[in-house]
Amino acid sequence: MQDEIKSILLEIGEDPTRQGLVDTPKRVEKAWHFLTRGYKQTLEEVVNGALFDATSDDMVIVKDIEFFSMCEHHMLPFFGKCDIGYIPRGKILGVSKVARIVDMFARRLQIQERLTQQISEAIMEITGAEGVGVVIEARHLCMQMRGVEKQHSVMTTSSMVGSFRRELATRNEFTRLIR
Repeated sequence: MQDEIKSILLEIGEDPTRQGLVDTPKRVEKAWHFLTRGYKQTLEEVVNGALFDATSDDMVIVKDIEFFSMCEHHMLPFFGKCDIGYIPRGKILGVSKVARIVDMFARRLQIQERLTQQISEAIMEITGAEGVGVVIEARHLCMQMRGVEKQHSVMTTSSMVGSFRRELATRNEFTRLIR
């Protein structure tokens, strides 16, 4: 990867041997391994057994989970917040694990639509919930820094599975509570 970064520096007209850039290929490689660490994680490893018996079947909501991801089209960052709700069916997930699931999928080259769906499906799979709702709001630097350059644009996506898709009242309760 470091050789490729040197090639990119040369291609854009830079001198990879100048003082400020000598260690850049090494730093970029380290950064990319960090930014894409989600490829090396599995749902089971992330949850790490933090699934607990519960008698409650009331909606559980974790709001404003910050995330950073990289757009697969331009390899530029997009970032925002994720709200997740689920209705347990005998099992609840440790609250920090909800955020870790978001990070696992966000730390891959992504599109926001797929990220939203992957999170809802993972929560559903690991908990066996009655239903799951996920809403993501994000700013995309590929839209803000280049192309149309719209600085205040925000993209919102949602994925509703199980009772969140089937039952309007459940979906409405979730969307009311996250606002």
